[in-house]
Amino acid sequence: MFEKILIANRGDIALRIHRACREMGIKTVAVHSTADAGAMHVRLADESVCIGPPASRDSYLNVPAILSAAMITGADAIHPGVGFLSENADFAEIVAAHGFTFIGPRPEHIRTMGDKIAAKRAAIELGIPCVPGSAGAVSSAEDAMGIAQEIGFPVLIKASAGGGGRGMKIALSIDELGQAISMAQSEAEAAFGSGEVYIERYLGRPRHIEVQILGDSHGNVVHLGERDCSLQRRHQKILEETPSPALNAAAREEIAEIAASAMRRLGYESLGTIEFLYEDGAFFFIEMNTRLQVEHPITEMVTGIDLVREQIQVASGAPIGFLQADIVFNGHSIECRVNAEDPVSFRPSPGRITDYHAPGGLGVRVDSALYAGYEVPPYYDSLVAKLVVHGTNRNECLLRLRRALDEFVIGGIDTTVPLHQQLTKVPDFINGDYDIHWLENVFLTR
Repeated sequence: MFEKILIANRGDIALRIHRACREMGIKTVAVHSTADAGAMHVRLADESVCIGPPASRDSYLNVPAILSAAMITGADAIHPGVGFLSENADFAEIVAAHGFTFIGPRPEHIRTMGDKIAAKRAAIELGIPCVPGSAGAVSSAEDAMGIAQEIGFPVLIKASAGGGGRGMKIALSIDELGQAISMAQSEAEAAFGSGEVYIERYLGRPRHIEVQILGDSHGNVVHLGERDCSLQRRHQKILEETPSPALNAAAREEIAEIAASAMRRLGYESLGTIEFLYEDGAFFFIEMNTRLQVEHPITEMVTGIDLVREQIQVASGAPIGFLQADIVFNGHSIECRVNAEDPVSFRPSPGRITDYHAPGGLGVRVDSALYAGYEVPPYYDSLVAKLVVHGTNRNECLLRLRRALDEFVIGGIDTTVPLHQQLTKVPDFINGDYDIHWLENVFLTR
């Protein structure tokens, strides 16, 4: 087992990894920008190293600085967390080349799944159902026209190297196709340095269902159920729950086994999440995230399994400590992402935390690095807390969530807590009757 792990991340996820390490008897190294010198994970870690100024490119994406920090502190391994370098295959290779263990999948799997076209090809080969569309990149409206006419309008143009909704455009008819491709290519080039795009059938009212899997270096792969991540704004997740209220037991078992079987064939190691769109009883692969997910706590709540601990143990070469049959799914869990944003305009709201009180009680968990006096910096993602609740069933979970939201105090900045308070009282959400477009097209337009 590792003696010391460098955490190449910040915020609540860095704190989450530190806590898992501390419980395993592993020392931690926190790296931080100058803007995060007073961050909670920096205060709690055994050692800390400043790796640069506030801008991500000069700190949390500064590979030489991170490697230098690992060398001077004598770390055994590097945990990339979420975002930043967590799905950078080149970084994973460099980490290994310098004698450290990268806590994540093999670089070739990160590279394959990080390219949307390559990932789709791999999914087809592995027997995972995919959305009908182009077999590869399309370079012009002429190339796309035949594909679009074959699969039918509307169609979705997506960036091959994309994510977060950037480089993604809808064409409702053939007249809109050329402009949609041009706009998607330009946006993808600006955001990702690659204008390569592909085309898929656009699904009207799908759910976003993802399956959590875990693999080790001994050929073992298990799934830990699904999560419903359909409540989204601009393709960014707002709230997640498990199990999905849209699936019955048969559909749930079907997609989970498809995902686990595919990863066994691939020889996948570490945590990973296979994401699907689900509509009219059919699942369609959209992408795979080769890392720990922001919404992992709800899976932990219903399984009782510490995913970060398992990820670290697998990276050390140990086999998964349980079989698929040992995993018991208990109750229902919901996570609310609390962002430092105006709950109406969604404008970022950095600033000093004047008051902070986290809700508590049975079945309530808050993953956050906030504290009174902390200065939320304007340079990074606006996520500042995750409120996670668990109940014996969905109704109990909803009642507990409302109570916890009412207790949550974050003073000094605007947050999206009021948005979640409204959301949990809307009949469509209460009944589980929503899709990936519902939040923007129905709830936010009221």
